[in-house]
Amino acid sequence: MGKVIVIEGLDGSGKATQTERLYQTLKSKGVDVLRVSFPDYDSPSSALVKMYLNGEFGSAPDDVNGYAAASFYAVDRYASYKKDWGRAYADGAVILCDRYATSNAVYQMTKVDEAEREEYLRWLEDLEYNRLGIPRPDLVIYLDVPTEISQSLMSRRYDGDESKKDLHERNLSYLAKCSQSARYSAQKLGWSVISCVKDGKMRDIDDISREIAAMCGFAAE
Repeated sequence: MGKVIVIEGLDGSGKATQTERLYQTLKSKGVDVLRVSFPDYDSPSSALVKMYLNGEFGSAPDDVNGYAAASFYAVDRYASYKKDWGRAYADGAVILCDRYATSNAVYQMTKVDEAEREEYLRWLEDLEYNRLGIPRPDLVIYLDVPTEISQSLMSRRYDGDESKKDLHERNLSYLAKCSQSARYSAQKLGWSVISCVKDGKMRDIDDISREIAAMCGFAAE
């Protein structure tokens, strides 16, 4: 079997940029690598995810409980695994993921009481890795960016048009809770954490890329 490497983080943390950079580094080293991103918005399997994020089930994230919403995302990942990359993984490729099952721990665990968090994480892992059977990740790298900075970067991405943000992106109090959930999950599940901010500013992109490549056992180009 191959390996699954996940780049995780809140919106605006630089996941897509760093996933692409790591992909290019691995390719340059001759690694058989395939890049995937979740949710897979180009696939019909993401229909329920899109309905949820567009507010069709309610205008706030908590209008859909953490078990139902997690299931929407889990089914999308299962479809992607079966259709797009399961064979490459079985043949030994490295699957590089911009988000994965780990995102449910970040975004959906916020909807359960603190006393239920460990039970919820067990349920998530059982659902995706045991019941649905997608591969458990070999390495999860969490890009830790304070909410206020990630939001500023998100606004810049949308040229200041806040209406372009989805159900999660526009809810600051929810995202602050997601940041707490991510740190809790990182500790409980053994994720590697990279602090992407120094002295109140985002670190240099190349500097972060080098740290990520080193965690994967490679030197960045």
